[in-house]
Amino acid sequence: MNRPASDALFAGSIPELYDSHLVPLIFEPYAADLAQRVAALHPSRVLETAAGTGAVTRALAQALPLHVDLVATDLNQPMLDRAAAVGTKRPVQWQQADAALLPFEDASFDVVVCQFGAMFFPDKARAFAEARRVLRRGGMLLFNVWDRIEENEFADTVTTALAGLFPADPPRFMARTPHGYFDRAAIARDLAAAGFDSAPRIETIAARSRAVSAQVPAIAYCQGTLLRNEIEARSGANVVQATAACAAAIAGRFSAGAVDGKIQAHVVCVQR
Repeated sequence: MNRPASDALFAGSIPELYDSHLVPLIFEPYAADLAQRVAALHPSRVLETAAGTGAVTRALAQALPLHVDLVATDLNQPMLDRAAAVGTKRPVQWQQADAALLPFEDASFDVVVCQFGAMFFPDKARAFAEARRVLRRGGMLLFNVWDRIEENEFADTVTTALAGLFPADPPRFMARTPHGYFDRAAIARDLAAAGFDSAPRIETIAARSRAVSAQVPAIAYCQGTLLRNEIEARSGANVVQATAACAAAIAGRFSAGAVDGKIQAHVVCVQR
């Protein structure tokens, strides 16, 4: 599937809103899960790709012993700038890098980990092949991806609300990209194409997404993700009006007060 260039540009106010709203809303439970899985492997050197604003990086910094080298990379410098500004409790090497063209030597890491980044890779097999290249023999690639949008209730509600607000040209970023790489067979095929000989272990994990009000997830999705670019590119309603429409839809489906929705993702583990 071809993706527009706007599906890769995290800039402006998006990194800050992403980190302040979306990370606690949907990323933190899965970040803790990935960090625990990585720590259980007892690595000496870990590479994180598509680190974003550092949700997993911070979890890894807490879960891993100080002697473990931790390198966190992302294609988007504004996201890394936000991650570095928030910081971690232990040293981390922050480095701008394309997951499909990693600037590291062959067989130089014990673990490569990626939280909700694979969906954004234009050539997933190539990015997985790069992860395999920098892994030592017996090393592990660990990553997670969102399940289909229907299993992620706030994202689904926002997408439906925006389709009503922009009926002629519905913004489909959430369904197209964050929730567009959920097919287990496709993931296994891409890993095989990347050169991984062993079959991946794929576990589906449901969690809960909670917020003090419907406004929080509405802001998170409409202003803290690349969905914002699609909203701003359309006429008929601005981003503030779109956010209000989504907040109303979330409140109508869940609650006028605190809200609680299902989220679901796949966790993938494959050995080099």
